[in-house]
Amino acid sequence: MKFTHLGRSGLTVSRICLGTMNFGPQTEEADAHSIMDSAHDYGINFFDTANVYGQHKGRGATEEILGRYFAKGGARREKTVLATKVYGNMTEYPNEGKLSALNIRRALDASLKRMQTDYVDLYQFHHVDRDTPWDEIWQAIDVAITQGKILYAGSSNFAGWHIATAQEAARKRNSVGLVSEQSLYNLITRDLEVEVLPAAQANGLGVIPWSPLSGGLLGGVLKKQDEGKRRNNDQARAGLEKHHDAIEQYEAFADELGHEPGDIALAWLLHQPAVTAPIVGPRTQEQLDSAIRAVDLDLDGAALARLDEIFPGKKTAPEQYAW
Repeated sequence: MKFTHLGRSGLTVSRICLGTMNFGPQTEEADAHSIMDSAHDYGINFFDTANVYGQHKGRGATEEILGRYFAKGGARREKTVLATKVYGNMTEYPNEGKLSALNIRRALDASLKRMQTDYVDLYQFHHVDRDTPWDEIWQAIDVAITQGKILYAGSSNFAGWHIATAQEAARKRNSVGLVSEQSLYNLITRDLEVEVLPAAQANGLGVIPWSPLSGGLLGGVLKKQDEGKRRNNDQARAGLEKHHDAIEQYEAFADELGHEPGDIALAWLLHQPAVTAPIVGPRTQEQLDSAIRAVDLDLDGAALARLDEIFPGKKTAPEQYAW
């Protein structure tokens, strides 16, 4: 495994982040524990979750699975850079969601209890809260840092100007501010390149891409369909119809390179500026095994240029839409 710092922080994380959203709803707990052990064996030390993960199992169920995993001992918690999130409503009652100081305090304590740990390495704002002032948010985070309950703060699904505003408010308080941004980013969806990536670079944030395979569209979807190994839901069918020609070219190019399409998609992200670690969310051990190959896959300039031809990127603002 290769490692890097998370943004401008001194925190060392693996270049693959293990996403846990499927743990509970799609992956049984015993299998989830086995996948996490394998991730550690591979050298993956960066695990990502959220307080709302659990779906039909109930919000918080995924964090509880992690908690029972850490409780097994064997330095499992000590080996893990643990990231979770706050924002989504946990119940229908007021103050059970978003980023008020009250909810941050309650939600953090609840996450710590579910995960059976006394601190979180990276506490991420799952979405921007347009109603709560940044002074209030940072005051709550500063208190949590002073209490030793979190070490770093990160954002998720922020616009570039949200990042800049958050960082300026933190600077006025002499606070560290954000060290990471978790966003949708892959070869098909490259909107991040207009303003979020430049904002992350300028403010020293590491970018953690989610959905690196675009819901499986970059994982060899056409080949798997032909082999009868994949059934697409409505969203996947719509995406495949929209991007069919590009995906067809992409899979043919993967064959030319002699690599699996999913490996190339992950490797491409690892070549992008500011990207720290794409999140892989395996449902099975086999899916985790395949993701590891991307870390050592080096794409040369010609390969990167060809991928840009197939899936054109975005220019940095304002050149994307002005001179």
